[in-house]
Amino acid sequence: MSQTQAATAGRRTRYPGPIAEAKKHPHGLVEQGFASDEALAEILHRYPAHLFDINLYDYDDEGQVSLRTGARGTLSGDQMLAAIQAGRLWVNLRQAEQGCPDLWRAAMGEFARIQATYPGMKAVTNAGQLIISSPVARVPYHFDAAGVVLFHLRGRKRLFIYPGDEAHLPEQAMEQVVARQTTEELPYTRAFEADAQVMDLEPGEALTWPLYAPHRVENLDKFCVSLSMDFQTWPTRFRNGAIYTNAVIRSRGGRPRFTDSMSTPELAARWAASLALRRVGGLKSRIAHFERDFTPDAKAADGAGALPA
Repeated sequence: MSQTQAATAGRRTRYPGPIAEAKKHPHGLVEQGFASDEALAEILHRYPAHLFDINLYDYDDEGQVSLRTGARGTLSGDQMLAAIQAGRLWVNLRQAEQGCPDLWRAAMGEFARIQATYPGMKAVTNAGQLIISSPVARVPYHFDAAGVVLFHLRGRKRLFIYPGDEAHLPEQAMEQVVARQTTEELPYTRAFEADAQVMDLEPGEALTWPLYAPHRVENLDKFCVSLSMDFQTWPTRFRNGAIYTNAVIRSRGGRPRFTDSMSTPELAARWAASLALRRVGGLKSRIAHFERDFTPDAKAADGAGALPA
């Protein structure tokens, strides 16, 4: 066991909350047919184009990532599904609570059951995305600014979950993500692998992990489908607001204290400040628009075809 593992034994994050480590839970969504080819093709066909995130990640020998993003184009649902199944694409369908209402209703019932296993956990908002991804696709080292329950529906997926300490999760990097100055990726080194909690997911399993815990994902040679459900509690809303306020303060030359040293009243005060700062545009998003450089194509290398002229 490394020194970092020893220091975080029993609790793998410096942030308070009811979830101390990654844990699997059974769920009953698979047998309802939400992840069949027919159901997925129909969802892909009718889903609003502006809610598609179509990503293609490339990695160098040190595990550092570069990102290409694709456009929805005019493919039918069947064609889009074929491109994902044949390629190396990671497709997120945002606002699944609106785009997949039947799946979402069923998942909310499963979420309530899982939430009940964590005393003191009470979500005040839920949102999510349906993730449809190619065999051997990978998602880089990143964190989510929310609690997450990942419902796995199809294929096999491996998650690597890392300690939520300053070494693995620098709060200044978190500020940049929460303030939308950069995407969710964090600084990464292969030395982190000694500290990873590794979890393999099969259909019918859901995974929870501690708030903000950095993680990365690998598909295990099979086409995969998952529903990622984000949830916010009042403590997470307070902390996210405080992190945003700290990002604004730092952008103006200040040196705010990290939020793990703040009391609940101070976190609440900074959350209130963040509401005002967001209204006046305290920090303008730098990731509102991505340059799209491919469209899915089952016949193209990696599933990424040329954009139409």
